[in-house]
Amino acid sequence: MESLSGPVTTRRRLRDRLKPYLPVFLFLITVITTLTAGALQQGANPLDEPGDIWKGIPFAFTLLLILGAHEFGHYFVSRYHHVEATFPYFIPAPTFIGTFGAVIRMKSPIMDRRTLLDIGVAGPLAGVVVAIPALFIGLSLSEIVPSVPEEGISLGTSLLFSLAVRIVNGAMPAEVNLILHPIAFAGWIGLLVTSLNLLPVGQLDGGHVAYAVLGKKQQVVAKALLIALFFLGVFGWMGWLVWGGILLVMGINHPPVVYDWIPLDFRRKIVGWLALVLFLMTFTPAPF
Repeated sequence: MESLSGPVTTRRRLRDRLKPYLPVFLFLITVITTLTAGALQQGANPLDEPGDIWKGIPFAFTLLLILGAHEFGHYFVSRYHHVEATFPYFIPAPTFIGTFGAVIRMKSPIMDRRTLLDIGVAGPLAGVVVAIPALFIGLSLSEIVPSVPEEGISLGTSLLFSLAVRIVNGAMPAEVNLILHPIAFAGWIGLLVTSLNLLPVGQLDGGHVAYAVLGKKQQVVAKALLIALFFLGVFGWMGWLVWGGILLVMGINHPPVVYDWIPLDFRRKIVGWLALVLFLMTFTPAPF
């Protein structure tokens, strides 16, 4: 009888050799898809004129910088706490922004709530530190035009975005529209990504933070949040119904850490509540 162990072992070895290069490969593909998305936003079509793909650079560079800062925030803090984590996996997608974001995977258990909070909050804080300056730069380059029948995508607003618009452009009358520069659009997406990640559900960043601060009471907060998303989906943006369904499939309860009895220190409690404020400031009730 011919043994199958040889081919299986060979495939496993090949997979192990290629695994370190997967994040690089996905990143390069995501660069292409986000460049294409950015060029399409500018009215160019790189599929017909490949040389026009450079027009997507402002959007793609800004968005990837924000997403990269977010994920490497998690990565470096994980390494600091001796938690084994993968490099960020960027996810290319044929969408109007060219990506579904990026993720890292933690490969070793988190020992206590202090470590959990540090890792959970590092990504959103790092991402928003890049997103806010990008937003202000992009808003200064954006165009204010007379209001016309809606064309393109109408974007919702968050408290932080509205504040930034007011700081840069002052009080805008109702009869004008703000046409976002690609850098500002990438900054807007950065704020949206921050709020989505800070939802206090499951193993999202907000789930990490909520469990670190509240322990098992995180489950109550998660259930209340899902009910709120349901009402927002029914009476507002229907996308929240889809997002709520995804969260249910992923699981809304956060698993316990190894040494669950170790409490947070005062400084980390303050950071945890500041993360809640950041969530409220970046949350967009009707993104589109």
